[in-house]
Amino acid sequence: MALPDLGSSSKDAPCAFCNQPSKNECTGCEHAAYCSGEHQKEHWPQHRQKCKSYKVLKNDKVGRYGVASRTLDPGEEVLTEFPVVVGPKPDSYVMCLGCYAPVDGSTSCSKCGWPVCGPECEMQPCHASAECQVFNAAGAKFQPVENCMDSCPQLNCITPLRLLLSKETTPERWESEVKLMEAHNDERKDTYIWENNQINIVDYLRNVCKLANRFDEELIHTACGILEVNSFEVRCPSGSAIQGLYPQTAILSHNCVPNTSHCIIAADNNKLILRTTVKVEKDEELFTTYTHTLNPTLIRREHLKQSKFFDCNCTRCTDPTELGTNMSSLKCNKCDPGVIMSSNPLDPAAQWKCSHCEFVTPGPAVRRVFSIIQNDMEQLDYLEPGAETVEIRENLWKKYRSVLHPKNAFLMSLRCSLSQLYGRAEGYIMEDLPDILLERKIDFCKDILSVANIVEPGYSRLRGMTLYELHAPVMLFARSQWRYGEIDDKKLRVRLEEAEKYLKEAVEILKLEPPTSPEGMIASIAEQSLQQLHESIESLPKS
Repeated sequence: MALPDLGSSSKDAPCAFCNQPSKNECTGCEHAAYCSGEHQKEHWPQHRQKCKSYKVLKNDKVGRYGVASRTLDPGEEVLTEFPVVVGPKPDSYVMCLGCYAPVDGSTSCSKCGWPVCGPECEMQPCHASAECQVFNAAGAKFQPVENCMDSCPQLNCITPLRLLLSKETTPERWESEVKLMEAHNDERKDTYIWENNQINIVDYLRNVCKLANRFDEELIHTACGILEVNSFEVRCPSGSAIQGLYPQTAILSHNCVPNTSHCIIAADNNKLILRTTVKVEKDEELFTTYTHTLNPTLIRREHLKQSKFFDCNCTRCTDPTELGTNMSSLKCNKCDPGVIMSSNPLDPAAQWKCSHCEFVTPGPAVRRVFSIIQNDMEQLDYLEPGAETVEIRENLWKKYRSVLHPKNAFLMSLRCSLSQLYGRAEGYIMEDLPDILLERKIDFCKDILSVANIVEPGYSRLRGMTLYELHAPVMLFARSQWRYGEIDDKKLRVRLEEAEKYLKEAVEILKLEPPTSPEGMIASIAEQSLQQLHESIESLPKS
């Protein structure tokens, strides 16, 4: 963390270094006062760890939570944090235990026999200093699998084992951070995941790996629970998704309209940077989200209950209209203007009623409809990019638009994927898109923004990417209209300035992402495009 600036304070306070009265305060936390920049610099080694823009409070309802210790601007850094551990998620496919790239299992560590890419990955500290030593000492060998891309339960023990070993290698962090995290063992005991963990992790580590004298059953289950409840997804350069444990970030409470977002820099030891997305006033609570914002309330709350063991009662979840977005709503097939919404979104069994007629249906029936649509949507993840994937999504759009409200979350998700495929997929390259598809991409992007401005406002990744996708069709469609004489030079300039506005905001948001991430690379391209677009606008007649 860089040395913060000094700012003026309205009251006298003793300098943290020399104790003389001062009206200058550290702008990083607004807690420490300094009579001069020299004394601030001298005191920085002692103040650095305490200089935080947030503070941790506690109550009986949520336990620990974070609030802003000063007013934070949009895009401002709240904290940076390195993980306690990273490793495979439960039921991952076979992957290298050094770099996490998918592997076929034919190459194994020369010491323990578990999957790696080769000698370089074998020597990675995350593997060599952790499970490799345990497996080697116990003679616990990896058993080859028939299909390396199927889920591999053998890898389920890796990340919990690494967390348990961290208790011995970095005990200070375990005591001050990990030990305080919720594991929800009582709730988890009644789940199939607990039984699965008992076999694939607890019994395996204690018996096969001969660790019974080091870790008791309760501690191993607790490690599993801490990871299950608190870990964040980490995207690797290879494309694999693993999990990482970030105790400070995990303190933040969940909200379905978060006011922070985080990015993880794989190239910098998986460092996490948490930033605000909107302005957060002093003493206002900081929120993250532990579920996908583009999901209906029923599915978001169900996911949070099953995976995080709490019931979300945020303002979005309690509102049948989802803050006016209608992301859970359906169309009524009994009357034309009717919108079907839950009579009580916090009760999955509550009746759903039409806003204009007497139609009523039970909550479980709506959940079954959502399950069918959800299954169709999940099948899209297995499609290769190309013309076919565009057509399949368009067919799903046609299939469900007569059932769902135009801004239902499922239709918004389809808009998101189609807005990116139009311009990139084979047969749909941007320069070749006809005007009708340029208009369609524009409409999709503006629809997404109308929802994102409510559920992911400010400097969110969703808004940044959508703004970037929006600028190009606005620009190309305007030039096409000008070319055919449908708009004059003045109108062309207005439209290009509109595209410039979208692109400029996209750059402001996406440049906060890691440079090597897809969003960060788009930010770099977008900055060059912004300069070119600006020059193009300046070359037009101004009258």
